Amino acid sequence: MSPDRRTRSMPSSRMAGTLRLVADALRGRGGSPTEGPLTSAILMLAIPMVLEMAMESVFAVVDIFFVSRLGSDAVAAVGLTESIMTIVYTVAMGLSIGVTATVSRRVGAREPEAAGVATGQGMLLGVAVALVFGTLGAWQAPALLHVLGATDAVVAEGLGYARVLLGMNGVIVLLFLLNAAFRGAGDAAIAMRVLWLANALNILLDPMLIFGLGPFPELGVTGAAVATTLGRGTAVCVQLVTLFGWSDRLRVAASHLRPRPDVMKRLLRLSATGTLQIFIGTASWIGLVRVIASFGPEAVAGYTVAIRVVLFALLPAWGLSNAAATMVGQNMGAGQPDRAEASVWRACALNLAFLGSVGILFVAFAPELIGLFGVDALTAGYAQHGLRIVSAGFLFYAYGMTLTAAFNGAGDAWTPTWLNLCCFWLWEIPLAWALAFPTGLGAEGVFTAIAVAYTTLALASGVLFRRGGWKAATV
Repeated sequence: MSPDRRTRSMPSSRMAGTLRLVADALRGRGGSPTEGPLTSAILMLAIPMVLEMAMESVFAVVDIFFVSRLGSDAVAAVGLTESIMTIVYTVAMGLSIGVTATVSRRVGAREPEAAGVATGQGMLLGVAVALVFGTLGAWQAPALLHVLGATDAVVAEGLGYARVLLGMNGVIVLLFLLNAAFRGAGDAAIAMRVLWLANALNILLDPMLIFGLGPFPELGVTGAAVATTLGRGTAVCVQLVTLFGWSDRLRVAASHLRPRPDVMKRLLRLSATGTLQIFIGTASWIGLVRVIASFGPEAVAGYTVAIRVVLFALLPAWGLSNAAATMVGQNMGAGQPDRAEASVWRACALNLAFLGSVGILFVAFAPELIGLFGVDALTAGYAQHGLRIVSAGFLFYAYGMTLTAAFNGAGDAWTPTWLNLCCFWLWEIPLAWALAFPTGLGAEGVFTAIAVAYTTLALASGVLFRRGGWKAATV
């Protein structure tokens, strides 16, 4: 073959290789986190994880897209309820940290039975927590909305939404937890498929149940919660069937559901720290909502729309971060700490390329993006300014989220916990109040505080990760 012909064939061979990699990743076949080229191993995990989170980001936007047709009170009700739901997400994500770290370490060490036991015990813990939150949340929904600054009109509009979402939180907890187990086992493709199923059903049912299309009842904003519960509940059923019979990477048997105090203790140790870590980070959003509620329902609605659009980008980026966590866990289990560290820096670079590009688009096209939601002019103004300010920090978020996920994947949940405490509670919330009131920036001060806090998190995480203390963590 002549040199010219060989040169021309190189791009086509690279393209064919890329397409094969994508196809294998979507099928969940080929590749290993502990072997082969780093970039390929990361992408084998990251592609389905990014697509999984991309569908979740579509879900976050779709709910607001339809609910915004009902007015600012309905959007504010969704935003305030989501702030309460951050407590549920906190517990689900905290348990997920413990399950991912344990399952990935056991799979890396070639211990499938131990991985199944860890998953089963995590399920028991998740169900117990969901029952407590579901009972208390549905009962006290009106009081919780009022505490967050909701007006009587907002409570009247959104009470049904809040009670359904809080009362049926178990489907959210199990969906998060079981997908964390699949990801820890390296089976990111099944996690992607079940989340696609959940969100596809939600997108289909949302307009039907909100507006009463066809044979469906018109439930208003409550319909959005019912659609979410039905979609995610169906996905959980598929997860359970897969775990108990279909999966070739992670299996759970009935014997794994018998309480094992020793395993639960280890999971609780990791999950309690992880829950505290996520609680510190996500509960700070409640503090931010309380500050921004001082500027009226339109400000809360604008904040809600802006954050939903931000999540449209951040959720896929979190998918790539989850790939870094699995790479770290499995390589530490296989006794390859240097490969674990190298994989994290590679994942940071990939995340930077993605989030940096999206951030530029969000800053440039904020009016057009917010215009898709059909909100009133005052709400749209808050949302546009918020979107631009928060998106300006995307370059730093790429590193911050990947590094904190890597700490968790190694079983070192305390480092990101202290980072969250310092960056969000001791820095972000006081800064938001100071910028909103004494300096007179109003709602824009809250958005500025978000960007500054996440930038601080990225810088501090990079320094601590380089020190390497996470390599001594045990699971």
